[in-house]
Amino acid sequence: MNTDAYCWDTDYKQRGQLWGGTVHHLLDIPPDSQVLELGCGNGKTLTKLVNRGVDVTAVDFSIRAATLSRQVAQHAGTGDVAVADARMLPFSSGSFNDIIAFHVIGHAYENDRAQIAREIVRLLSNKGLLWFSEFSTEDMRSDVGTMVEPHTFKRGTGIKTHYFTEPEVKSLFFGLSLLNMTTRRWVMRVRGKDYIRAEVVAIFEKNGRTLIEPKKPT
Repeated sequence: MNTDAYCWDTDYKQRGQLWGGTVHHLLDIPPDSQVLELGCGNGKTLTKLVNRGVDVTAVDFSIRAATLSRQVAQHAGTGDVAVADARMLPFSSGSFNDIIAFHVIGHAYENDRAQIAREIVRLLSNKGLLWFSEFSTEDMRSDVGTMVEPHTFKRGTGIKTHYFTEPEVKSLFFGLSLLNMTTRRWVMRVRGKDYIRAEVVAIFEKNGRTLIEPKKPT
């Protein structure tokens, strides 16, 4: 079994629904778009999309995560969830108009991040969009744990997280054009003390497509 997948399965087994809250940069994807979500987890983003009537293909290499997301899809009566590795996906080239990669690539080593990026470029259709989000080197947790690669830290669960700079994100997706990038920052208060959370949010396109502006959170 994939060691990383085992670590995630164990974490989901111990903690259940790991991810909640608002998807601040969730895009306004038209319902007829062919959408792929990488690393769907327990269905946080998937829930928002299927509630809008978007038919999503979602993958995760954790069996427990895929099971939780599959429950979301079945409840909504739309979407398909599969257990698959983002480094080598079982889909034809150019199959998707939109690919969502929120906090998934950062849990891979450098060589694997590059391979996932190549898969994304392969799977995007002409004029397709990539919606990307990962934690920034400015984030409060960017030096917590054991460093296993530059800006990559492994914690007690065995799960590793890489923290990105904007130039690094820009250079990751060879073959895609950068439409927009920002570092989103917010404050998390823990035991009476404020800490900075930060993530790099970016939108890339394959061969030019009019940008659909994401809706502002209400």
